[in-house]
This record gives sequence, C-alpha cells and structure tokens, in this order.
Amino acid sequence: MLTRISLSLGISAVLILSPPAVAKWENLADRYQDEYKNHLDATCPLAKDDMKHFVYFAGDRASLKDHPLLTSERFTGAQIMYPWALLEPEKDQYDFSAIEEDYQYLKAHGKKLFIQLQDATFSVEFRGVPDYLNSDEFDGGSVPRFYDNGKQDGWSAKRWNPKVQHRFALLIVELGKSYDGKIEGINLQETAAAADSETDPTFSESGYVAGIKANMRALSKSFTQSSTMQYANFMPGEWLPWEDKGYLKEIYAYGEQIGVGLGGPDLMMRRRGQLNHALAMMHENEYSVPLGIAIQDGNYIGETDNTTVVKERKIIVPALHSFAQNFLDVDYMFWVNQEPYFEQDVLPCFENQNR
Repeated sequence: MLTRISLSLGISAVLILSPPAVAKWENLADRYQDEYKNHLDATCPLAKDDMKHFVYFAGDRASLKDHPLLTSERFTGAQIMYPWALLEPEKDQYDFSAIEEDYQYLKAHGKKLFIQLQDATFSVEFRGVPDYLNSDEFDGGSVPRFYDNGKQDGWSAKRWNPKVQHRFALLIVELGKSYDGKIEGINLQETAAAADSETDPTFSESGYVAGIKANMRALSKSFTQSSTMQYANFMPGEWLPWEDKGYLKEIYAYGEQIGVGLGGPDLMMRRRGQLNHALAMMHENEYSVPLGIAIQDGNYIGETDNTTVVKERKIIVPALHSFAQNFLDVDYMFWVNQEPYFEQDVLPCFENQNR
C-alpha cells in the first residue's frame, strides 16, 4: 500500500510510493480494487462507534418533520442543503429563516444541524445562485454543467471568478455570525466541476484551485467552533493516479493546514474513480481535521445518482459502515434519506447497537 504521511507538514507534502506497492500491483489504479472484500462480513446491528451519524435530506426539508432520526439515539442530527439563492435573495440581503426553522426544530428534539451550502445544482431549471450574479459585473455568475455525453445536467457558480468567490465568502461570514457554535457543522459542495476553458474562456485550473482554497479560508475564519468541511472528490484537469497535477492533494493538504475538514460524496467501495481520489486521499494520510463521507442516492445499491428501487438486493449498509470506519477512519457519516433503503436497510442496522 502507499506510505501514510502526515499532511501537517504543509501543502508541499507528497505521497510516496513504496517499492512493494509497485511490485504488488501491475496497475497502480487497481491497488484498492479488492479492499471492499475486507468489509463484506460486517453484519447488523452495527456496534457503537466514535463517528457522528447524520441523515442527509438534500433540499427536502419537509421530510425532516417527524422523521425517525428524531427518536434515534444513534443519529446526531440532519444534514440539509441550502442554496445560495435562498439565503441571499438580493445582494447584501440575507434570509436565514429556512435554516433557523430547521435548527430550532432539530434542537427541540435534541438533534444537531449540519449545513451543506449549495453553489452548484444538478438541475437545468435551477441555477442555485442569486439572480444579481447574472450580470456583466460577475460575468454571468454561473456556468452550465454537462455530462460526458454533452447533455447539460445543472449549473455551477463560477468559483474561479474572484468577484463571485468574494460574494460567496461574504455569505459564509454572515452564516458564521449567526450559527458558529450553534450548529454541528457546515460543508461546501464537491470540488468536481464540469467546466473547462472550452465551455468558459475565463476558466483556468489554477484559478479554480485558488477559488476553492479561498472558500475554505472563509470557512476557517467564520466558523471557529462548529465543524467545517470541504467535499473534495475530483479536480478539473487531472485524473488520479496517472494524470496527477497535485490539485486534489493540495486541497487536502490545505484543509489540514488551515483546520478545515475534508470529505466527499458517494461512498463507492468498488468504483475506481472514487477509490483513486477522495477515498485514497483519506486512507493514505493522517489528519487532525475531521473527515466525512456521504452515502448518497444510489450508494445503497453500489451506484451513483440512481433513484432505481431494487427490491431484491443485498443489504450493504454494514459493509459501507465498516469501510468508512476501518479503511477511511472518518469522523462523520451522512446517510441519504433515500427510500425505501433508509427505512428498510439503514434504520434496522442502527437498532440495538449495544448488543
């Protein structure tokens, strides 16, 4: 395996490949292809652990009402996604009423709120950023996201645009004033970006890295008590382990340096892409900042972005938990509220956890 080194040395830290690893794997990209097998024997109920478990609702705030997590001792609270457009409907006019409602509701039930701040969407109809950004001053503010087949799948804020990034940082500052120390934590969306200089001539890889790091700095400065986290899964312009420009490693090292936690969406134990990016970053290094992993739509059946209901299935919740605990060593797990999987697969595994 790869040598684990501490990122506390700063962003110049690098991963060192030991000779035995080269000898063992003909293809370095497949070094973790069989790791999932080490977790298939895990069973329910899940033993108590030191992780904090949250239920992820995306933007479906209505499903929070009377949800089973409210009476479960094992779940710390809810992770809810709030779009930038909702929180800043007009320039410099902030509206945190949705957050406040959810915060107070969870608090009344002895639960915590974990905010996911949305500046990118997976909907063609919804941009997610305030309308005022759609101007020449901010170069339109957002850019379309595309699937590999060329079909648009959503929008993303122009994170590489300094003016857009500055406005986003101001939002984070205001959120910190209202909720630092009250909520459990706050995370920024994934670093994966379906943008390049061909779709937007103002885009640059270096500018994108700088924008992500600027957002992380804003988190670090604005939230000194609540947990902070940057979902860092893929970076434009590189594909690990072969096309390695150091971008993703730099983000992980920077988070460790400034005290911002790191994580990622999609706990995919068998997919090469995830195994060589976010999951490898977590496993191969030591961190003092919190780590988190999200189980999102489709992950309960080993897929991503999949809402298919599979009636005849093997329950992999114990394996996902074991992988996160023993291979990734995370502090937070975010379990998506996808039915019927959450109620049928997840909840039973968290019952009688003291046995």
